[in-house]
Amino acid sequence: MKKKKVNLRDIKPNSEEQHSLDDGHNHDHGNTSALKVYIPAITSFTMLIIGIMLDYFVSTLFKDWLRIVWYGIAYLPVGFPVVKEGYKSIKRGDVFTEFFLMSIATIGAFIIGEYPEGVAVMLFYAVGELFQGAAVKKAKGNIKALLDVRPKEAIVSRNGDYKSVPPEDVNIGEKIQIRVGEKIPLDGVLLSKKASLNTAALTGESKPDSILKEAKVYAGSINLESVIEVEVTSKFEDSSIARILDLVQNATARKSKTELFIRQFARIYTPIVVFLAIGVTFLPYFFIDDYVFRDWLYRALIFLVISCPCALVISIPLGYFGGLGAASKNGILFKGASFLDAMTKINTLVMDKTGTVTRGVFKIKEIKAIGWDESEFMKYLMAMEEQSTHPIAKAIMKYKENGDNFEAKEVSEIAGKGLKGTINGKTVLVGNKALMMANAIEVPKETESIVESIVLVAIDNLFAGYVVIADELKEDAKETITELQKAGVKHIIMLSGDKDSITQQVAKELNIENAKGGLLPEGKLNEVEMLKQNPENKVAFIGDGINDAPVLAASNVGIAMGGLGSDVAIETADVIIQTDQPSKVVRAIKISRSTRKIVWQNIILAFGVKVIVLILGAGGLATMWEAVFADVGVALLAILNAVRLQRLQW
Repeated sequence: MKKKKVNLRDIKPNSEEQHSLDDGHNHDHGNTSALKVYIPAITSFTMLIIGIMLDYFVSTLFKDWLRIVWYGIAYLPVGFPVVKEGYKSIKRGDVFTEFFLMSIATIGAFIIGEYPEGVAVMLFYAVGELFQGAAVKKAKGNIKALLDVRPKEAIVSRNGDYKSVPPEDVNIGEKIQIRVGEKIPLDGVLLSKKASLNTAALTGESKPDSILKEAKVYAGSINLESVIEVEVTSKFEDSSIARILDLVQNATARKSKTELFIRQFARIYTPIVVFLAIGVTFLPYFFIDDYVFRDWLYRALIFLVISCPCALVISIPLGYFGGLGAASKNGILFKGASFLDAMTKINTLVMDKTGTVTRGVFKIKEIKAIGWDESEFMKYLMAMEEQSTHPIAKAIMKYKENGDNFEAKEVSEIAGKGLKGTINGKTVLVGNKALMMANAIEVPKETESIVESIVLVAIDNLFAGYVVIADELKEDAKETITELQKAGVKHIIMLSGDKDSITQQVAKELNIENAKGGLLPEGKLNEVEMLKQNPENKVAFIGDGINDAPVLAASNVGIAMGGLGSDVAIETADVIIQTDQPSKVVRAIKISRSTRKIVWQNIILAFGVKVIVLILGAGGLATMWEAVFADVGVALLAILNAVRLQRLQW
């Protein structure tokens, strides 16, 4: 699907165009004050209550034209806008709308003299619309919050001076300044020594993120401490916040199968009930001796009021919209309601290792000094590795030890084996087993069982010890696997391009039974396609969204981890976890299931009550008041149920 380019400067936080539930309703009251919105309903309600009291207490005076005019005026504030909308819909060729049904039902009630009921039906319908408007506004709150983080200006350095310009006018490579409390307007690289940023709008994480010079920074983050400078690396329209906004806006347009079915069903169901109502009015004439037109018309009007599919058409999209909003609040972006549905069916989860359950950064896992104090042993090792740029050397240099008196001299690299040098008059060898064997140094057998990267050290031709370097598991990795199993994911499989021995070791630590290493992207793709050959398997794949792009696309649900800065992730994945926490996948599943549960509760509630009241109405056992409850009352209950998603904790 080709995405429409959105000019973010033109998007307004309340934009109905961007956030419409696409349900034929218009619940957006713009910037109108709350009181002004409620005035028509308050006016009609007051006049209705006074009219009912006059009917009860002074019925001899309150009759004929006075009664008709009173209830007619009471009807206009709430009825006229609905009749007007019905007329507009008919002009557009869309006859069987809720506006048309409500207009016919209430005008029909006036024709047969049921004035209070005609006003009441329209009044409760109007109140229902107000509740729906409030519910939609609440559901849009998270999206609006995202839109509100759009940076308004950028302070850019030009000709030795700082100027305030719109972010769209800043070019790649230019230097911008961000003051304390201001939003970073564009993606870039930090030029200052350090920065503390609030990235909640992007990641859903409230904890400040402390970064150092040359780290990536993203548009929409808020600078918390001192003034910082950033070199711009992408245009405004390609920034992280722009991509996220575009993604969320597109998500609301991608309907679930349930949503589409209900919409299509409503278009068929409504006209059928209209024709049934006509049948209820006239068909009894041919079968009943004491046929009274007014009585059967009244039953038909009840039929029409109940037939309005408002509860279904608004509450179901609202449920999905609430699910999408709740997910985005938690730093999880679904590309559409259809993926919320798909996520509920996942029973097989395939995951990459590096960057998904591990940090993708080397760290010292174990230090074993033999015949040396650990601190002194590490000083020798760090002195040798100090000049190296290898990732393993960088991991070793993170060891907290001051080695000022240890300087490596005459350091030479032995290709494929390691380093040789002199420190404080001692010959030091640092490298792999081949280096030790080449220098006739005996290595302990225990090192043979170590599958991770190992650095062996010899000092003056005697084995001095070793350091194990490994990729560190993420804090929530173990918990994630346990929670996934509790959530009903039957098969968890780890696939990695790393050595099979290391992959198996990580899998063992995480209690994952099925793991394969040494796989190229094509190998991972083949594994996933084999799993999908079994129709019972609903496969989700979690990867970093770069080299895993083919597998993300092939799985039933592709989930990209830490996708904030990855174009490939945003294009390929169906769900994007904006942080590096695998536990968010469990949360995504829980949010999806809660959303689907609420949607089906609403469907059953709406259909159940409507069917019961339709039968009662046709049999003359239900009045217009029961019809109002079956339509507006059930709609309100369904909406309140859908709004619960905003308050649930996962």
